[in-house]
Order: sequence, then structure tokens, then C-alpha cells
Amino acid sequence: MRFQALFLCTLLGILPAQAGLFDSTPAKPAPVKLSESTLQQIQAAYDDQRYLDAGKLLDQALLISGSDPRLTYWAGELNLARGRYQDALSNFMSIKTEPKMHAKAMAGEGIALAKLGRSQEALLSLQAAVSEDSKAWRAWNALGSEYDRKHDWANAEAAYGHAISASGGAAIVMNNRGFSRLSQRKPEQAIPDFVAALQKKPDLAPARANLRLAMSMQGEYERAVNGAVAADQAIALNNAGYAAMLRGDYDKAKDLFTRAMKVKGGYYALAAANLEKTQSLANSGAVKGTERAGSQ
Repeated sequence: MRFQALFLCTLLGILPAQAGLFDSTPAKPAPVKLSESTLQQIQAAYDDQRYLDAGKLLDQALLISGSDPRLTYWAGELNLARGRYQDALSNFMSIKTEPKMHAKAMAGEGIALAKLGRSQEALLSLQAAVSEDSKAWRAWNALGSEYDRKHDWANAEAAYGHAISASGGAAIVMNNRGFSRLSQRKPEQAIPDFVAALQKKPDLAPARANLRLAMSMQGEYERAVNGAVAADQAIALNNAGYAAMLRGDYDKAKDLFTRAMKVKGGYYALAAANLEKTQSLANSGAVKGTERAGSQ
């Protein structure tokens, strides 16, 4: 009995001292400080629109360096690029309290809000961003688009001017200013912007489509549609027809819409609707204003 009791006490005394001896859970490594080189690689991939590569680099950096606010910022930028606007908004809002990230976070927040259709909130965020960082060209560019929505042409022109200066004439900004001017029925001012955008980025499809539309608004319908690749012919003809309709050149508009439907080879709802609108305008003698939705 004494031997059993002693053996039991010995066991009870040893076991607590040996706790963890067989615990095979590896210790979690301490986060490694985020390097500038890693951030530069993420930005380079993002700027080249290699979003998959940028995402992989970001995931690796998050595993190694933890939740650095600069990585959260890039998560927001990638969510914007992928159309995940609510996720992007959450990313940017989460780092607004970081003093060094505040201007970038406000710019990203404003762009995400604009994409979500929350225009008034977007204006406030974007205005805050550019007041803090006058070189935030993407915020200026988004601000110009928001002013366009309100037909606040003077402020839109000023915002695009800031964006062009700060970005060195980025193609997307040149295209957006051109469309702003086109919306004001100023094709002669819009055309040089579209040309400049295409010189910077020859594959920028919106700029090429807008250039054709601007030519059409000057009455150069055939020049506008000539050279369009087969896949874009129907769209080019529809857009030219839309410009002709805006100019009150109803016979030409009807011809262009009819050609667009023929080239499409099937039912072309937009051209059909525009043809019907043209006939109605021709009957009433009215001319309607420029609308973004009319030309696609």
C-alpha cells in the first residue's frame, strides 16, 4: 500500500512538470517587417494591370508581414480593379485612422463610393483627399467624373486639369476630360484629348470609341465608321447615328441605325430604340441632349 501511494504521488508530481513535453504545435513566427521592395513589386504589377500577380504578391506579404495598413490599402486597390467595390470601401475605411495613409484612404474611399452610386458621399471623400494631397491624380480624376454627373462643367474642367498635371497626362484622364467636353457639345475640344489618350495607350477602347463619336458629332460620319474592326462595326454605326440624331440630321441617323442593325446580323436593341427615337424626334422637330447611355 505504501509503495502504491508513493508511486501515485510520484506520478502526480511529475506530470505537471512535464506538461507540454509532447506538444507538437509549432511556435508562430514573428511578423517580418514589410520591405519597400515588396510594395514596389505589388505596385508594378498593379500598374501593369497584372492583377493576378499583384494579388499573389499581396497574399505572400500578408502571410509574412501581417496586417500592415499599406497592404490593406493595396487590397482595397485590387478590390476596386476587380469590381468588388463594397470590399474595397471596407478596406479603405479601416485604415483612415492611420495618419500616413489618410489621404490615400480617403481617395480610395471616394472612388469606391462613386462606383457604388453614392455620389454625394463620394464628393466629400474625394474633396478631402485632394485638399490633403494635391498630387492625388486618381482622386482628381474621379472628382471630375462626379462633377460631370452634376453637369458642373467648370469644376469638372478644373479637376481634370489637376489630374492631368499630377499624372503627366495619364491616358484615362485625357479620355475622361474629352468625354466631359463631348458631353458639352464641344467635339472640337474633345478630339485632341482622345487622340492624346490613344497616343499614350493605343489599346484604350473607350478613347477610340469616343473619338469616333466626336468625329460624328462634327458631321464626319463615314470617317468615324471607316476603319472600325468587324466586331465593332455595328457599335460604330450606332454611335455615329446617335451623333447624327443629336445634330438633327435625322435622315442620316436613320440610315446609320439601319446599317448598324444589318451589320449586327441579328436583333440590335439599342440601334432599334435609337431608330424609333429618331423617328419620333423627326416627327416632332425636337432635339434632345447628349446622354451617355445613348451611344454604346
